[in-house]
Amino acid sequence: MVLKKKRNEAPGQTQRKLIAKTDPKSPISEQYRTIRTNIIFSSVDQAIRSLLITSAGPGEGKSTTAANLAIVFAQQGKSVLLVDADMRKPTMQYTFNLTNTIGLTNVLAKQKSLSVAVVETDVNGLDVLLSGPIPPNPAELLGSRIMEQFLNEAYSLYDLVIFDTPPVLAVTDAQVLANQCDGTILVVNSGKTEADGAIKAKELLQSAKAKPLGVVLNNHKLKESSYYYYYGNK
Repeated sequence: MVLKKKRNEAPGQTQRKLIAKTDPKSPISEQYRTIRTNIIFSSVDQAIRSLLITSAGPGEGKSTTAANLAIVFAQQGKSVLLVDADMRKPTMQYTFNLTNTIGLTNVLAKQKSLSVAVVETDVNGLDVLLSGPIPPNPAELLGSRIMEQFLNEAYSLYDLVIFDTPPVLAVTDAQVLANQCDGTILVVNSGKTEADGAIKAKELLQSAKAKPLGVVLNNHKLKESSYYYYYGNK
């Protein structure tokens, strides 16, 4: 049995990014469900047990994408662990209104067990593992054998593990972890991400033997007259 701490009630302001939870009938939430379906069908022979979410640069929406994907997978009935593996600039504590005192770094350092470090959210089936204290060697921790042990333990407790990692062009963390995950998703921001940066990020992930599943185009505005908008709001 996994013992979990209950999360604190969050003000509405901190929940705005969790649109798949707060407004599940919105067109954006429907897009996250479409991404979920594409992920499921991207590997017919073997189930996806772990996903790495990253971006080329900062501020492109990778953390929001990771959180909402975790929610829609949980809404489908899967047990999901969302891991804030951005141990340089973690944000999941703000998204879920939590205190980042215990997390991934404590588990990898063998200071806390996974069952003690995870936090239960108010989304049924979704637990969060925050980053914990910022370590001096994030890339080394993510590429260690302890991380392999962590993944094996997480697989025994959850159907899906989703990692939010730092931008690819900023540090090597995502590359180090990518080859240990079943799939990688690159988030790009419409109108912000430069084509050269996106291509470079893709090449770095491929050189790290990542398993790319696709690219998520973030902040792309849809016309309200589109068929998608009509069906997405039924």
